[in-house]
Amino acid sequence: MTRTVTVDKLVNTLAVTIKYGSEFKDNKLYTSEVSRPGLVLAGFSQGFPHERIQLIGRTEMAYLEQKTDSEKEEIYQALCHNDTPAIVFARDIEIPAKLIPYAQAAGIPILGAKSKTSRVLSNLTNFLEHELAERISKHGVFMEVYGMGVMLTGTSGVGKSETALELIQRGHRLVADDRVELYQMDELTLLGEAPDILQNLVEIRGLGIVDVVSLYGVAAIRSNLQLELIINLVVDDGTVVYDRLGNMEDYEEIFDVKIPRITIPVKTGRSLSVIIESAAMNHRATLMGFDAKETFNRKLRELIDSNREV
Repeated sequence: MTRTVTVDKLVNTLAVTIKYGSEFKDNKLYTSEVSRPGLVLAGFSQGFPHERIQLIGRTEMAYLEQKTDSEKEEIYQALCHNDTPAIVFARDIEIPAKLIPYAQAAGIPILGAKSKTSRVLSNLTNFLEHELAERISKHGVFMEVYGMGVMLTGTSGVGKSETALELIQRGHRLVADDRVELYQMDELTLLGEAPDILQNLVEIRGLGIVDVVSLYGVAAIRSNLQLELIINLVVDDGTVVYDRLGNMEDYEEIFDVKIPRITIPVKTGRSLSVIIESAAMNHRATLMGFDAKETFNRKLRELIDSNREV
């Protein structure tokens, strides 16, 4: 299902106001791309993406001011297409009076922003990419551990939420418990966040719902975070064979992004919070070029070679 967002939500989220056409605030946005309509202003509209937000800055206005009144009206008519969701003027630029009736006739709200054009473009794009990105919901707990996005997965009752609470007490931060909404920002980056109804909440069996902000303060939560590592918690019943040296590389592919995944056995007496902290630090060290298993293998080869010489 294609995701959409309304102009009204955009206005309520960003530093943008509706100057004219507030009755069209429910117009829907379908694409995260924003257009600066230079070609339309120059009179070429073939193949122009009318379905995008049209952003007008100081350069576009300087060009418009050189045109005659009749040329301006032709440009306004070409700019105001029925498929255009909104027109945004940056730098607190005064809205041309003759543009307004064309926008009204096409059902287009005219918005204004005080920031420079490049910043408005960046803010619009970031907002739209977040709102319109394809999403997938995963069962798990998403934590920030030493600045790294770690998602704990495993069957219900394995201890994910309890471990999250321990990690919070040790100074780490919660992003989401039970359900994690993941979406792709670019070819290599996945971000995760909690559904609105579950934000800041952790469910502990036998205890119920815990409000993390009430107990530990706002420093114990994050709204979203990049997913960098998946830790799968598995009950150790003696039947599963685990990689003891870390030589087997495992990944989970989500939206064509490969995320490293490790499996940790759960058994009575193990401090999962400490193990997860160590896993996060070890993964970061590996990314920085410090590979413990490679160091062990090198020392093992050296020992074998030295024994051969004897």
